[in-house]
Amino acid sequence: MINRDHLARLLERERAAFAERNPRSRAAYEAATHLFGRVPMTWMNKRAGGFPLYLATARGAHVTDLDGHSYVDLCLGDTGAMAGHSPEPVIAAVRRRIEQDGGLTAMMPTEDAAWVGAELARRFGLPAWSFALTATDANRWAMRLARAVTNRPRILFHSYCYHGSVDESLIVLADGEPRSRWGNVGAPTDVLTTSRVAEINDLDGLERELAHEDTAAVLIEPALTNIGIVLPEPGYLQGVRELTRRYGTLLIHDETHTFSAGPGGVTGRDGLSPDIVTIGKAIAGGIPCGAYGLSGELASALLGRADLDLVDMGGVGGTLAGNPVSMAAARACLGEVLTEDAFARMIALTTRLTTALEEAVRSAGMAWSVTQLGARVEFRYASPAPRTGTESDAAGDGELDDYLHVFCANRGVLLTPFHNMALTCPATTESDVDRYAEVFTEALATLT
Repeated sequence: MINRDHLARLLERERAAFAERNPRSRAAYEAATHLFGRVPMTWMNKRAGGFPLYLATARGAHVTDLDGHSYVDLCLGDTGAMAGHSPEPVIAAVRRRIEQDGGLTAMMPTEDAAWVGAELARRFGLPAWSFALTATDANRWAMRLARAVTNRPRILFHSYCYHGSVDESLIVLADGEPRSRWGNVGAPTDVLTTSRVAEINDLDGLERELAHEDTAAVLIEPALTNIGIVLPEPGYLQGVRELTRRYGTLLIHDETHTFSAGPGGVTGRDGLSPDIVTIGKAIAGGIPCGAYGLSGELASALLGRADLDLVDMGGVGGTLAGNPVSMAAARACLGEVLTEDAFARMIALTTRLTTALEEAVRSAGMAWSVTQLGARVEFRYASPAPRTGTESDAAGDGELDDYLHVFCANRGVLLTPFHNMALTCPATTESDVDRYAEVFTEALATLT
């Protein structure tokens, strides 16, 4: 239904307005000549408007850019700020740790870490926890532990999954055959030698791969989140658990993004029983922190291995992991911000937004789908909603993404730059989600 020439003109118009609105951000970007790609991290070059907006302030569910424009922030650091920006309990805990107690980092544990481990155990059902600075590292270390205890080399992933910059995870299916994901930078070895891949919601395909009996672990998001939300079909995750047990393979749930499903992610919500859970970003309210939890059986097996160096140079751990500031922040975030009551309110707000987006799509006559995962909602240019990562990838439209993102930004709403995800936090209000629905409806009207 969308005329591509018309879309190109609309995008050009919005980009021109974006440049006119944001001269200070543009100047800051052009002046950053000593940064690789002009940005602190190259993924910040995912910019629908031609250059990134520069942050000035952030509080709760809103941010202000360098040019003084305020935005309803539904990106929330791509989940890193799911607790909201600078939540007061986290700020108070970090300030107390730094100003009163001291010790930003020391090779000593704190009691906060034990509290956080116990709380994660309560939420996710796994009793033994350890910490990282990112979910990427938590995944890397979880895979090493899985390989050590199974003595198997490969890890299996969902096609078009997202597990950070884990080398092994950059594998997809193309016409039913595994291949390295496009754009894989400097792979240390051919991903086909380290990994296996299956589509989400395809238990037959998963079993064919596991039947090789060389897979140490299946590492999955319980729902795909970074290629558009692709939900597991009823019984799928239970089927994955049954198959992994049958073939002697460990099961790892990466709940970093699916934490939006509730206080214990999809694992806690659905009463699932993986061998390992990994998580990051949101648990410390924006302070860098990641974690992985192990089943009691797995923890005992690993600690009982005299041949594994778990305390020095064995390849697991980092000196800043579990640092006092991260642990203080995580305790405050989990104990006082991302609580059961907060999740209930966030999910209710997201349901309100989902209903409004569905109505906007229906009224515009678009063959699009809208999918909700707890406090997270996303639309995809396909109907019905894609049921695999490959289908969701095929439904992508980069030009249309850019137009909708810059259109929303020019009207005070920020979405996750990599896709069309909107996320709520404890500080998000009904007027915030209603504003996005209003802008989204306006954008659809321009397309038709």
